[in-house]
Amino acid sequence: MQLSLAGRTYIVTGGGSGIGKGVAAEVVASGGNAMLVGRNADKLASAVEEINAQRGDDSGEARYEPADITNEDQVAAVVDAATAWHERLDGVVHCAGGSLTIGPLTQVDSEGWRQTVDLNVNGTMYVLKHSAREMVRGGGGSFVGISSIASSNTHRWFAAYGPSKAALDHLMMLAADELGPSKVRVNSIRPGLIKTDMVAPILDSPEISADYASCTPLTRPGEVEDIANAAVFLLSDAASWITGQVINVDGGHCLRRGPDMSAMLEPVFGADGLRGVVN
Repeated sequence: MQLSLAGRTYIVTGGGSGIGKGVAAEVVASGGNAMLVGRNADKLASAVEEINAQRGDDSGEARYEPADITNEDQVAAVVDAATAWHERLDGVVHCAGGSLTIGPLTQVDSEGWRQTVDLNVNGTMYVLKHSAREMVRGGGGSFVGISSIASSNTHRWFAAYGPSKAALDHLMMLAADELGPSKVRVNSIRPGLIKTDMVAPILDSPEISADYASCTPLTRPGEVEDIANAAVFLLSDAASWITGQVINVDGGHCLRRGPDMSAMLEPVFGADGLRGVVN
């Protein structure tokens, strides 16, 4: 099966590190051109330099445009820049996201909640809204939203992150339903625990990493390449009849339960705090 993206142009949000950087590298290795987007220009520049240094004869090219996806005007400008690069936009892998608050529901920081929803829900909508316009004009394309297993399996004390990622999944399905007649496919990927700098504290905790392993039929943590490979498949013509799907790439973790993070959070909030007690 050939997964060539030759001659096509894609936006990869959150492209400066982690899953986004890995996806962008795989897009370029598959012949596509990747416009990396994120807030940190230095990280983006470093990622682009690294990706382009590994280019082969059949590879595409990486560029970057700094932008905050929670700013709709900046998102629109990035989409315009990516489209102008090769006069069309073929797809997006939307990796930017995160959480600005963690802890018991009764102690959630309300401003952190709002910022998390702004990032994971509003930011996703802005990227989808403006990129879909260009893909429709161009006759079709593929949008891949990076969600999380936290959207389907409850992760205690992640009150802002899981619900906002569940909203992303629903938005992907709704968009697939609306945009299918214009040949724009929309899917989401739910990663499990992926080895990135962001989750290093989890991997470094013997208790939490062991609990993740007990929750995962394929007991190892995932690699960035596991998500990148799935994303490139969904961008490619090999997935031309796949839309509206939420695909778990999690070693089977979705079959069991969310992780127990109490070893990390109990020292901060206390055992009573984790069950909702507020002093």
